[in-house]
Amino acid sequence: MKRILPFALLALFGCEKIEKTAFNYPETRKDTTVVDDYFGTKVADPYRWLEDDNSEETADWVKRQNELTFGYLKTLPQRDKIRKRLETLYNYERYGTPFKKAGKFFFFKNDGMQDQSVLYVQDSLETEPKVLIDPNTLSEDGTVALGGTSVSKDGKYMAYQLAASGSDWNEIHLLDLETGEALEEVIQWVKFSGVSWKGNGFFYSRYDAPDEAKAYSGKNEFHKVYYHELGTSQAEDELIYWNEKEPLRNYYAWTPYTEDCIVIFESQSTSGVQLYYKADGDADFKQIAESFDFEYSLLDHKDGKLLASTNNGAPNYRVVEIDVKNPAPADWKEIIVEKDEVLEGVELAGGKLVASYLKDVAAQMNIHELDGTFIRSIDFPAKGTASFNGNREDEVAFYSFTSFTYPTTIFKYNVATGESELFKEPAIDFDADKYEVKQVFYPSKDGTKIPMFIVHKKGLELNGSNPCLLYGYGGFNISIKPDFRASRLVFLENGGIYAQANMRGGGEYGEEWHEAGTKLKKQNVFDDFIAGAEYLISEGYTNSDHLAISGRSNGGLLVGACMTQRPDLYKVCLPAVGVQDMLRFHKFTIGWAWTGDYGSSDNEDEFKALYAYSPLHNVKKQAYPATLVTTADHDDRVVPAHSFKFISELQEKQTGDQPVMIRIDVDAGHGAGKPLSKQLDEGTDIWAFVFEHLGVVIE
Repeated sequence: MKRILPFALLALFGCEKIEKTAFNYPETRKDTTVVDDYFGTKVADPYRWLEDDNSEETADWVKRQNELTFGYLKTLPQRDKIRKRLETLYNYERYGTPFKKAGKFFFFKNDGMQDQSVLYVQDSLETEPKVLIDPNTLSEDGTVALGGTSVSKDGKYMAYQLAASGSDWNEIHLLDLETGEALEEVIQWVKFSGVSWKGNGFFYSRYDAPDEAKAYSGKNEFHKVYYHELGTSQAEDELIYWNEKEPLRNYYAWTPYTEDCIVIFESQSTSGVQLYYKADGDADFKQIAESFDFEYSLLDHKDGKLLASTNNGAPNYRVVEIDVKNPAPADWKEIIVEKDEVLEGVELAGGKLVASYLKDVAAQMNIHELDGTFIRSIDFPAKGTASFNGNREDEVAFYSFTSFTYPTTIFKYNVATGESELFKEPAIDFDADKYEVKQVFYPSKDGTKIPMFIVHKKGLELNGSNPCLLYGYGGFNISIKPDFRASRLVFLENGGIYAQANMRGGGEYGEEWHEAGTKLKKQNVFDDFIAGAEYLISEGYTNSDHLAISGRSNGGLLVGACMTQRPDLYKVCLPAVGVQDMLRFHKFTIGWAWTGDYGSSDNEDEFKALYAYSPLHNVKKQAYPATLVTTADHDDRVVPAHSFKFISELQEKQTGDQPVMIRIDVDAGHGAGKPLSKQLDEGTDIWAFVFEHLGVVIE
């Protein structure tokens, strides 16, 4: 497929540069004829030509921007030291939480510096693990990543998804677990899909093959559910479900352990689903959950009754039993009642229900009988994040725990007795005892209390001038929880403060917290983040000359909006793979699904709200902080045009002497599956930029 890169193969149109403050930014052509009319408001879009990721003019622009950016980054004095330290910090064995299927144990492991983690299998916990799939052998540069896996009920086959260069497009491959050999059939153009086994095959979701020129930017339409029978070609797959009247909806098939029914999840945004049920012998699907107002997660099916967790009638979620013959909420049987804490997920393990909660952004885990009776809780060593993997038939399960200064550690858990046993503990060159973690609650603009974690060395002096990085997300009902990142340590080791704010729009306190940061209320999120920065300054942690802000994806929008609203408040801004054009985001790939959170410029009231904060449309001639925008050429989640257009506006209107630059990664996407080598490259450059402009010197 034709892409922006490799640049070395493309002819340049010209390298004329114009003087912009202290830096010579590449000239970016403005097309003043492109003007849209939104309900009587004329909006210019002079850089729309950068949306064409296949044009030679865009390729030339990207090449010149990268030449400027990498030329500058190479001059930064801390860069080599940062790279060496990051390599040391990352070089330790990392294990994923084991999972058991059909009598075998599976787990991921990275030896330390491998680009991709390797999938292993073992017959028992005492036998020697064997390599099942090593993604590092699938490409020379490590850019082919292993995604979701699914083992057939009889344990004979595994379906696994592969993605190249960070794209959302996947291929489904099949492995014979008895012989270790791959089957010949390969399923293409899969996106936003799981694999649900039934009989001699499985259900999956995909789109029709796209136009080659628009494969990474064109709008994704008409998602379809198919059934693939083993031993046949994709062309023979049976179309199970689609809606020819609704091109902008997604579909996902679920089958229970008994494989005696199929449930179709239908969504039109990133939250809320409708459900359709079909048992063996039924002629058609029956709708059992209407409207897109609520979420459902299915756990089990028996005799026409579904066990599900849902926020229907419970903003913080509960567990209910749904009789498909009488699916109205009034007829549900409640198994686990709603609590003050958010129920994040439930699993069946060893004949019990394992319920994972979030209390003030920290994990809690409770064990219940199948009728909902509480048995016990699992104790964790600190405020952190936990993940549970169990098997419905087996009392032996596993969970992982992590926090800001607690590397991911795996425990074996006996569901029957409640006994936890250390299973895998990482050995990393980091002394956690030298650091402290605190959680504070600060007031936002409207008085709402916002939680924020703050991490730094013990004995830190609150002198108002410490280097500090504030991170946030605030959207799509996603909770940003405590976790351990080796990349952060190089900053903490050298006197840096890491702060993580949990704004409205996320899922930290349930659906009401989420809705308070959506659509016409989206400004709440930016107010929450700005208030977090002001808190760090007022409490003496840092000042505006030593504060950096960072966020990815929706968090990239967060940074873009906050730096255009309060450019005086920060020294460094790091908007990564961000949604910056809030008037046109829904016209690319899966962007239409985000209107549930953002609203749409197609509606007048929502247009006004979007236009008021859209980073692209609120860049003014003024001094901006040192800014490093990051994106990637294969990002088909948030297409790179968002970042291309945003940096063009910044470079044109920057009146200060701080650099505003863009780093465009090659053969990379939105972030998932990025090989370690590229993570190290990017981390080195970002921290070198931060250290330079915050005045951090490596000790």
